[in-house]
Amino acid sequence: MTHTVRAAAGEFLGSAGLAAVVIGSGIAAQRLSPTDVGLQLFENAFATALGLAVLILVFATVSGSHFNPVVTLVDIALHRRTWSTAAAYLPVQVLGCIVGALLANVMFAAPAIAWSTADRSGWPLLLSEVVATAGLIVLIFALVRTERSHLAAPAVGAYIGAAYFFTSSTSFANPAITIGRMFSDTFAGIAPSSALPFIGAQLVGAVIGYAVVRMLFPVAAAEPAVPPRGGGRAVRR
Repeated sequence: MTHTVRAAAGEFLGSAGLAAVVIGSGIAAQRLSPTDVGLQLFENAFATALGLAVLILVFATVSGSHFNPVVTLVDIALHRRTWSTAAAYLPVQVLGCIVGALLANVMFAAPAIAWSTADRSGWPLLLSEVVATAGLIVLIFALVRTERSHLAAPAVGAYIGAAYFFTSSTSFANPAITIGRMFSDTFAGIAPSSALPFIGAQLVGAVIGYAVVRMLFPVAAAEPAVPPRGGGRAVRR
């Protein structure tokens, strides 16, 4: 199996796992605490924070554990990877999140596909997605460019868990998981009519995060060039 195929498989499995954790824990929270929305959100956030940290640890050496198109795009913009990475990663990230959503639905005896009716519209929620995504990008690449990537798993898990509460949108911060959540009419779902504005806000947040990284961390700290796999020029990781 080539490195590219392994990496794409890692992104697919990690994205599917992320969607299953987010949506599955949302369904469980809804059923365990049917009268307390605050407790539902806490249960959902807690499970997501732990699950995301575990998934990053598992797949970090396989694909880099992006599970998120905006992370991949910023990684490319910072010249750590080539555009061929986007062609390999973005489709499987989206597909993985859809499969993970269907899996979560089935595990809880819900219809495999149930379009969400959860309206998540309004400028405060979109602003929240800009903030959440920008913060995520700054966190990840600040660690990368200061040679602290080994802290990414707990740091990203903690950030997303906290952002469930400090943003009114509950911090999707990921176009792929936004698409996946459309397929589940449960606590963590998002109506298809709300998904495109969310994705637009996430892209804006990614651009802002990229600009902040370039401003505050302009040069990656002593990162050796990675020898090319299968030919071509070396790329900086």
